[in-house]
Amino acid sequence: MIWKRSAVLRFYSVCGLLLQAAASKNKVKGSQGQFPLTQNVTVVEGGTAILTCRVDQNDNTSLQWSNPAQQTLYFDDKKALRDNRIELVRASWHELSISVSDVSLSDEGQYTCSLFTMPVKTSKAYLTVLGVPEKPQISGFSSPVMEGDLMQLTCKTSGSKPAADIRWFKNDKEIKDVKYLKEEDANRKTFTVSSTLDFRVDRSDDGVAVICRVDHESLNATPQVAMQVLEIHYTPSVKIIPSTPFPQEGQPLILTCESKGKPLPEPVLWTKDGGELPDPDRMVVSGRELNILFLNKTDNGTYRCEATNTIGQSSAEYVLIVHDVPNTLPPTTIIPSLTTATVTTTVAITTSPTTSATTSNIRGTVCFFVTAWKTH
Repeated sequence: MIWKRSAVLRFYSVCGLLLQAAASKNKVKGSQGQFPLTQNVTVVEGGTAILTCRVDQNDNTSLQWSNPAQQTLYFDDKKALRDNRIELVRASWHELSISVSDVSLSDEGQYTCSLFTMPVKTSKAYLTVLGVPEKPQISGFSSPVMEGDLMQLTCKTSGSKPAADIRWFKNDKEIKDVKYLKEEDANRKTFTVSSTLDFRVDRSDDGVAVICRVDHESLNATPQVAMQVLEIHYTPSVKIIPSTPFPQEGQPLILTCESKGKPLPEPVLWTKDGGELPDPDRMVVSGRELNILFLNKTDNGTYRCEATNTIGQSSAEYVLIVHDVPNTLPPTTIIPSLTTATVTTTVAITTSPTTSATTSNIRGTVCFFVTAWKTH
C-alpha cells in the first residue's frame, strides 16, 4: 500500500514537470509568432499621414513608433516627442496608429515600429511625400504677332516631386513636337520643369487658346493649366458680293465689299475701270456697299474694291454686264372667222350646127359664191 502511494506521488510529479515543460514550450512558440506589420504610406505635401502598426498575436508586449532620426514618437499610448503635428489615433495590444498632419518634404523617410519582445522585433514603413507643382506660367508671347512669324512659348512649373509632366494643346488638339527640360531645385528634393513650343502662326491662329497642362500624381487627376490667347495681325482678304446674279437694265444693283483683316480694314475704296466712279449721282457708296441706281449699258465695266489696314492692302474685282430686259408682251392669239367672197366668171356658150337656129354667141355672166376661211 505504501509502495502504491509512492508510485502515485511520483506519477503526479512527473506529470507536473511535463505540463510545465509544455507551457514553457508554448510560450516560446507564442513569442516567436509575434511580429509587427506595417505598410508604406504616400501623402501630398501639406496633407496628413496615418502610420499603423499591427500585431496579430501579442501577450501584452509594448509597441513603439520612431521617426527616420530614430526619435521615439509614441510608446504605446504615451507621446514621447513634442510635436503638435503628431497625434495618437489608436493604441491597443494589437495596434498602434499615429497621425502626422501638415506633412512637409522633410518628414519623408523610413519610420520604425518596434515590438518589445526578446529580442525586439521591428517593421519598417516608408513615408513618401509628394511635392505639389506650382501653377504653371507661359512666357514668350508678345502681342501682337504678325502672320507668318515664328512663335516660341515656354511653360514652366516648380516644386514638383517627382518631376511633373507638361503637355501642350492648341484648339483642343495635343501638340507632341515640344522640348522638355527638368532641373533639380535648390532643396535637392523637388524639381522645376519647363517645356518649349515652336510654331509658325497664320491668320487662322487669331483668337486661338494655347493651353499648357501640368499632370502630376499629387493633383488627384485634376491638372493645373495655363492659357494664352493668341492675337495675330494679318492683311485684309476681300470679296465682292452682288445683290443679284443677273443684273438687268433699269434695275438697281448693290455690290458689297466683304473685307476681313486685323486690324479691321479702313473704309474701302471703289473704282471703275481703273478710275473714279463716273456717275456719282447714280453710283452711291455707303460704307462697304456700292449702290447703282437704274442700270444702263454704260455701267458695263470692271469694278474694283480695295481694302487697307496697317499690315497691307488687298483688292477684288467684279465685271458688270448689264443685260437687256426681256420682252414681256402677251403671246399672239389666232381667232378663226368666216368670210364670204363674190367671184365673177364669164362663160361663152356655142350652139350646135344641127339646130335650125342660126349660130350665135351667147354671152352671160354667172355669179358664184365662194366661201373661204380667212385669218386675221
